[in-house]
Amino acid sequence: MERDIQALISQMTLKEKASMCSGADFWHIKGIERLGIPSIRLSDGPHGLRKQVGEDSHMGLGRSEPATCFPAGATLASSWNKELIQKVGSALGKEAQAQGIGVLLGPGVNIKRSPLCGRNFEYYSEDPLLSSELAAAYIHGVQSEGVGTSLKHFIANNQEHRRMTTNAIVDERALREIYLASFERAVKYGKPWTVMASYNQVNGEYVSESYLFLEEILRKEWGFDGVVVSDWGAIDERHAALTAGLDLEMPGSLGFGVNKIIEAIEHEHISESQLDMAVARLLKLIFLAEDSKRENAAFDPQVHHKLAKTAAIEGMVLLKNQDQILPLSKDKKIALIGAFAKQPRYQGGGSSHVHPLQLDNLYDEIVRELGEEKVVYADGYDLHVEVPHIGMIEQAKEAAKEADCAVLMAGLPDHCESEGYDRLHLRMPDDQLMLIREVAKVQPNLVVVLSNGAPIEMPWLDQAKGVLEGYLGGQAAGSALKDVLFGDANPSGKLAETFPMKLSDNPSYLYFPGDGNLVEYKEGIFVGYRYYDTKERTPLFPFGFGLTYTEFEYSDLIISKSEIQDTEQVEVHVSVKNTGDRTGKEIVQLYVSDLASSIRRPIKELKGFKKVELAPGEEKTLSFTLDKRAFAYFNKEIRDWHVETGEYEILIGKSSQEIELKQIVTVQSTVRISRKITRNTTIGELMSDPLLAEPATNLIKEMNSSPTFLDSIDESKEMAEMMEAMAENMPLRALVYFTKGSITEDELKIIIAELNKIQTFGSPAVEKR
Repeated sequence: MERDIQALISQMTLKEKASMCSGADFWHIKGIERLGIPSIRLSDGPHGLRKQVGEDSHMGLGRSEPATCFPAGATLASSWNKELIQKVGSALGKEAQAQGIGVLLGPGVNIKRSPLCGRNFEYYSEDPLLSSELAAAYIHGVQSEGVGTSLKHFIANNQEHRRMTTNAIVDERALREIYLASFERAVKYGKPWTVMASYNQVNGEYVSESYLFLEEILRKEWGFDGVVVSDWGAIDERHAALTAGLDLEMPGSLGFGVNKIIEAIEHEHISESQLDMAVARLLKLIFLAEDSKRENAAFDPQVHHKLAKTAAIEGMVLLKNQDQILPLSKDKKIALIGAFAKQPRYQGGGSSHVHPLQLDNLYDEIVRELGEEKVVYADGYDLHVEVPHIGMIEQAKEAAKEADCAVLMAGLPDHCESEGYDRLHLRMPDDQLMLIREVAKVQPNLVVVLSNGAPIEMPWLDQAKGVLEGYLGGQAAGSALKDVLFGDANPSGKLAETFPMKLSDNPSYLYFPGDGNLVEYKEGIFVGYRYYDTKERTPLFPFGFGLTYTEFEYSDLIISKSEIQDTEQVEVHVSVKNTGDRTGKEIVQLYVSDLASSIRRPIKELKGFKKVELAPGEEKTLSFTLDKRAFAYFNKEIRDWHVETGEYEILIGKSSQEIELKQIVTVQSTVRISRKITRNTTIGELMSDPLLAEPATNLIKEMNSSPTFLDSIDESKEMAEMMEAMAENMPLRALVYFTKGSITEDELKIIIAELNKIQTFGSPAVEKR
């Protein structure tokens, strides 16, 4: 229904307008009954609804209404399946409609800078392209059901330690290429109704009060036209946040924020028109949510449970399968070991914690499949006490001896991963480590199934024939695990993050979580695989890695053009064939490598991916479209994305370190970066510039009446190369000295002036003087 929003605003008092910019309570946006403006409700997510039961607690962490608990973000991301994630989003939207929710707080797309971040289980990836593409799919799914999303936490909220006060010092290239990029495509293509500003500061100012991030980048540059909402309790100075473009303070602040806005307007520190713009955006959101409500909205819990199972299956990652121990035979006797088998770890802690509608566990599922006579079970460890219990370990060993193989459930207990605090290490509990070692001594056919939301160290890896990373699989994880273990489903997930050998291998290791409130992102753009691959440091498991029960071959890499301008697109085609005997899904990854960059760049970066299902013997051709951004880096001089002229390698791989095919394309830049030529511009910089190299050479020769030190060299090749290298780094001012005054200071000024003229007007013929 059309409404005259400006007419509504004109009827509001100053206090009513200011009040709308602060939550009515912990979960509601304020309405104005006399003007027919309703209140709408927000709800935590992102992998399931957390609508609070009864009166809201002051922390918003009370018991919630039952809802489908889908796999956590880390699990969903490992599916690399945009279509599947859109379906999950749609299901979440249906449940939100049924519970009267107007906006779901998710997805979370913060970059996994360090594996220690306590909230990494909610986030998608260490790679911004993968993260933002999956987020856009999620947003489309939720909002297709008439429920808004809140893309979070914008921006650089990459740790829980002191998250409300930290000052993240991030280089502009790292911001643009990594941290902002994780949000950019999700905003531009997903078009979320709201974006949530994070708690932290970035480069000295709180994000919720940053005009640069909220207005210049988010709204003006990216075209976001929705509501910017604060993370709960994030705002330091409410009037400053309003000026910067933050519309809604959450939760309600007992009138303090409202009063600050009114006082700032009355003292003319901010204009009332700024407040009106925020109110207009809020009204647009409120009426969009209100008009999208569906009468008698409902959903089928079993359909959603089945979808949760599908998502859990696709998000699992088969890390090791020695001797093809998986899938397991249903004719064999199985030792099922580990308390997680009966008490599953299926989600993380904090504001995303969901009260599931139902909950599968692996023990019940396997017993139902095989019968009790083929399953022998032992707890192996106590989930509440991480000290090894020798008796429990001995019982587990006895169970393992009785069976043909052992499936051992291990990972991280609930308290290890949660919103509010970070992990201190990547180790599993000591009792689980001992359990794996001891069981492996008596049962060589050992499969370890992991339940965790982020990477762990695996000192026991050589002792297990099979390793299945189950991540946090949601309420259907138990039945999903059973299907994968016994081959009723073929695993197809791949890691959306690098698993390091040890914590100190991580590029942020020396700088995480910072000193006091200061967190310096000194690793810059070299996050995750960008660091490991460029550094040639072997990880435990690389980004993009994952096995299946079948095999795939890649062939026929075809690029539509061998040479393009940076304004053009290039099409890439590659064929994929299932050469195994099972239907399976493969995730094809496209990386781009700048072969001769003049600046520091990662050795390769993900620029495309597709997931394809193939029957045995089936072959399909996949297509990718690459545009300017696939080849560009963010240039701080021109404050824009820039492509250098040169050769770029298109790499097709099964992971970041399993490149199957490669081919070169030449890209011509259409943008020239003009740098002012000065006395300290080097000879090498001039010689590498296509526009200036020849005129610079001619000018220097014309001005120089005596041989330069390079011209007089008649020595060995090694000496000549050394002197040439010295000249490359020589500033122009050194010409006066090295020509023994043949080029004077006045003539040097003429050379510099002529070269700057060429920068501006092009390259004229050099006139003889």
